[in-house]
Amino acid sequence: MGDFINTGNAGFRESRNGKYVDKSGLISFVNAQLFTKNKFFCVTRARRFGKTLAAEMLCAYYDKSCDSHELFDDLEISTNPTLNKTYLDHLNKYPTIYVDMTDFVSDKPVPGSNVVDSTKFALLEDLKKEYPNIDLGGKEYKDALIEVYNKTGEEFIFIMDEWDAVLREFADDKEIVKDWIDFLRGLFKNTRLSKVFAGVYITGILPFIKDDSQSALNNFWEYNMIEPMGLENYFGFTEDEVQTLCGENGMDFPLVKSWYDGYTVGDATSIFNPSSVMKAISSKKVGLYWRTTGAGDELSQHLRYEMKSDVEALMRGESIPVDITSFENSIKDIGSRDKVLTMFIHLGYLSYNNGEAHIPNMELLLYFASCIKNADLGGLTRVISRSEEMLECIRKGKSERFSELMSLCHDDVCGSVEYNNGQALYTTLRESLIFAQRDYILHREYPTGKGFADLVLIPRPNRNIPGIVIELKWDKNVQGPISQIKERDYTQKVFEYTDNVILVGINYDKNSKVHECTMESVSKE
Repeated sequence: MGDFINTGNAGFRESRNGKYVDKSGLISFVNAQLFTKNKFFCVTRARRFGKTLAAEMLCAYYDKSCDSHELFDDLEISTNPTLNKTYLDHLNKYPTIYVDMTDFVSDKPVPGSNVVDSTKFALLEDLKKEYPNIDLGGKEYKDALIEVYNKTGEEFIFIMDEWDAVLREFADDKEIVKDWIDFLRGLFKNTRLSKVFAGVYITGILPFIKDDSQSALNNFWEYNMIEPMGLENYFGFTEDEVQTLCGENGMDFPLVKSWYDGYTVGDATSIFNPSSVMKAISSKKVGLYWRTTGAGDELSQHLRYEMKSDVEALMRGESIPVDITSFENSIKDIGSRDKVLTMFIHLGYLSYNNGEAHIPNMELLLYFASCIKNADLGGLTRVISRSEEMLECIRKGKSERFSELMSLCHDDVCGSVEYNNGQALYTTLRESLIFAQRDYILHREYPTGKGFADLVLIPRPNRNIPGIVIELKWDKNVQGPISQIKERDYTQKVFEYTDNVILVGINYDKNSKVHECTMESVSKE
């Protein structure tokens, strides 16, 4: 067993020992292309969408140094009659090379070399150890592979995880970026080397960098978040898979769906973030798990003031048009608004469908809000920065402080909507309570009692907190909104979800531009 060649099935075995969602059908798709012109796969998807797990699964399946029958015999690749036709033909039949590039970018290169040189050296040394009886001295890695093939007749499966880690880590070093692309070209666009590989599977976050408007490795078939080419159900969890997980683990499926669903990938319109789903299942609690991935902060870095109107629309739940054709698959020198948004789609911050992008779910909405607090988006940044304090003011009955914050937020929001009307007041309130959506489902013009309440916050399942009913008025008496809530019994439906409700009345004086607020807590009789 080498460091990179024939590494065994331990990684996939660990996944099978825990909660596992069967994605082994991917193997059948890859098997169908082995030994053909289509044997070069570049499958890229967002972080924490199962890239490494898929790579480890393929390694465990193809690696000839181990016996993986027990790991696959009960999975779809073996049990499904439409998928299992080639199951035994390729199981543990090939010398398999598995390279995780994060191992190299996290280690300091050999003194006097760069990360590309270190990668080449490590791969060559591993090949020499695995084939000690073949003289590979003085050869480059690609020539050494050809020599091994000529001597043994064995064709390799080559799997690389996080191919773009070098580009992301060394984006500012043009020499390293060029050396890395040249190395990949020399390895995979070499006609002499093509016969060496039975199949090549490369995965990462971003598709291959474009060179003169084409992929730098255009012999690869590329499958990504925008064009999955039939692999969409392997890019994340499907609705049926998550429903089964929730049923088996006592989780509320509609709640999990609202937090982690919403991705459209190809023809699949309901794809879930698998990492966040599994963390919610394990902890028995939904939450913002995206921020714990520890991977860069491209969202904060690339949110720009000129995108303010786009971000505001996204935060309101709207879809915005995106031209995906200009993106060059690089996180360096992004340039235009469309390139930034396309990058966000590949990174999983946005979902894409029919020329438009949107924030897919609650988790990403709250992640956007967190990042906006650290971005330079003018008034929007200031409004969202006050959000958590405004919710706390409601819960603790701090009406005067809430009124002050409301006035500040109204000033910041008024640039995008007319200041002195009901829509401006509602928009201000909606944006300034963005973080309330962690605990509440927000409803505008909610039908309850004898009419429609302006804004109602209903506690999410398993949240033992009071509901909130907010009524907005302008140029009225400050007691008017609370009186209307009571007279029209706006709390009626809210009491179906909680025993306590906080009533919030807000009056805005158009002449003085002063907000007055009054609050009152009521209990279910």
